Amino acid sequence: MRGEFTKVIEKRGKWYVGYIEEFSGVNTQGMTVREVEENLKEALALIIEANRELVRKSVQDSNAIRGKISIEI
Repeated sequence: MRGEFTKVIEKRGKWYVGYIEEFSGVNTQGMTVREVEENLKEALALIIEANRELVRKSVQDSNAIRGKISIEI
């Protein structure tokens, strides 16, 4: 899956903190902007994969309909 999301990075003291605007829970910190960007990519990938796994397990034995959906924002 490829998508574009909005990163927000702020300087707080000696640290930079960042989060992904569209996904609650995807946040991190680092000593540089580049470090925060890399951490955000990793955190976002982990959150998406964890959410997929949770849904797969919860609908495994049901008649749920799964498929892709696209939106334009």
